[in-house]
Amino acid sequence: MVAVALLAVSALGVAWRAEGGRTEAPPVEVAGSPPGATFATGMTRIPVADRVPAPAVSGMTLDGERLALSDLRRHVVVVNVWGSWCVPCQEEAPALARVARDTHDSGVRFVGIDTRDTRAAARSFVRTFVIPYPSLTDPQGKIHLAFRGTIPVSAVPSTVVIDPDGRIAGRVVGQVTYEQLSGLLDEIVAERRPLPATVDRQGPE
Repeated sequence: MVAVALLAVSALGVAWRAEGGRTEAPPVEVAGSPPGATFATGMTRIPVADRVPAPAVSGMTLDGERLALSDLRRHVVVVNVWGSWCVPCQEEAPALARVARDTHDSGVRFVGIDTRDTRAAARSFVRTFVIPYPSLTDPQGKIHLAFRGTIPVSAVPSTVVIDPDGRIAGRVVGQVTYEQLSGLLDEIVAERRPLPATVDRQGPE
């Protein structure tokens, strides 16, 4: 079963790379969703009115510290599901690290979920790609399952963006590019910016 799942992920990863970030692969079924429910690969921004609360995820990081997504409330949060064994994860890692650094001063925070991996391999991955944010360790894939209503459990890598109110605002199923993620974050961060003050140019009557 595991071999079949990894083969499916590998095939999807090839399709994503072949399309240069634009995903033309057919919709995929999501474990735990209603029968017949499918999700298209690629990037999706969710309208404010359609957003649902993100799952209450917590756990231990690769550095042995406890972390909960609720600790980051009032920030835009990017959650990236990855594994050191995943080739598309390796290919997107430099872009994720760059976006994390570029958006930190705008209040964006990143959290990884290292799934179906060993701690040693994951730490080596973090050092190799100079990942600047913490990752929850998820060797059995249980934390990843918390997002099964948003991203397919077989799709690694996948990325979820959570707005400052703790609601799911966007996702990328498959390998993400710098341009995709930074553009999506610009839009979501801008939702909370106050409108510029208007100047009353009308003189006294």
